Amino acid sequence: MKASFLIGATVTCLAGGVQATEIEVTHWWTSGGEAAAVAEFAKAFDASGNKWVDGAIAGSGGVARPVMISRITGRDPMGATQFNHGQQAQELVEAGLMRSLEEVAQADGWRDVVHPASILKSCEIDGQIYCVPVNIHSQLWLWLSNAAFEKAGLPVPKDWNELVAAAPKLREAGIQPLVIGQQPWQAGLVLQNLIAAVAGPEIYGKVLSEKNLEAVDGPEMAKVFEALQTARELSTGSNVQEWNQATAMIINGTAGGQIMGDWAQGEFAIAEQVAGKDYTCLPALGMGEIVSTGGDAFYFPKVDDPAITKAQEDLARVMISPEAQVAFNLKKGSMPVRGDVNLDAANDCMRKGLDVLANGAIVEAQDQALSADASTQFNDLMIQFFNQPDMTTEDAKAGLKDILEFDS
Repeated sequence: MKASFLIGATVTCLAGGVQATEIEVTHWWTSGGEAAAVAEFAKAFDASGNKWVDGAIAGSGGVARPVMISRITGRDPMGATQFNHGQQAQELVEAGLMRSLEEVAQADGWRDVVHPASILKSCEIDGQIYCVPVNIHSQLWLWLSNAAFEKAGLPVPKDWNELVAAAPKLREAGIQPLVIGQQPWQAGLVLQNLIAAVAGPEIYGKVLSEKNLEAVDGPEMAKVFEALQTARELSTGSNVQEWNQATAMIINGTAGGQIMGDWAQGEFAIAEQVAGKDYTCLPALGMGEIVSTGGDAFYFPKVDDPAITKAQEDLARVMISPEAQVAFNLKKGSMPVRGDVNLDAANDCMRKGLDVLANGAIVEAQDQALSADASTQFNDLMIQFFNQPDMTTEDAKAGLKDILEFDS
């Protein structure tokens, strides 16, 4: 029999008549690496005696989130749903549609084990925790194909400036210097990375977190917009749509570099490529020790069914458990939210990220710094810039200032 609001069913599936509850879990993890990672959560949840019903929605978060929100507001919620850290679910929480996990978090000491503390703060509204963070995704990475540079007779760049210098020879060798897909958020990642790498973490915080318009007009940001123009030149000729299609060009050596979050590692893992040998990863484009602390979290819609409520708590506990954190993040390419787990199996790139997280500068991810509306505007502005050669960097700067003012 279907549970309240059609979010699951209670079924007898264990010996001795023990009841196991199945709940639907919606997410947008559909690439090869993402699917392998989320399967670890499903396996761990099923082992708890419950049943994971996969509700993957093809496309990016921008495609999936409206579907998820529509179902929740339309009284047809799922059992659990993915959002990013930050403000994406705030209106749903304020509308009373999402359940608090505060009792679970207090009972299990989440505030003692989640590191950095800002990750759990992203789940907190009015002192109550409303989501379980499952990873730390830094968006500030440059991925390089070692094979592409070998083909062009070049050493693998150590930073953004060396990639720019290598671009002409990459072109001569028939290699795309920089690949950017047509999803707007991919273009948005480019500007985020350039602000962090070229202007530095202090200016990044002033611009994106503090919405300081004077900083946008400053000399450091002038260098960022120059680099943005260069990025558009290097990416001319990109002919892919999805982010993982762009990553595939790094894997097969037809592109030199991609600016992408650390979830790209999942695709390298599926292709059996080895970090440091087949590909190179540079945090903050190789220009500094900086990571952003965005990532993914799961929220749980309210439902008047004790079996579902209990299964939701079981799932939250599974997702943040040490064993599931390690298994999931090793395949996802992200970093665990727990500071007390064993990561002996981490590859070269994850270790770089962990080292920067421990010793470098930490900045907010776009989803944490900007509201959902402002983030959409930011990404739309950037895809417009990359697709319209007649759009100037002054136009882009003016658009950025308008968005920050709107979000202030």
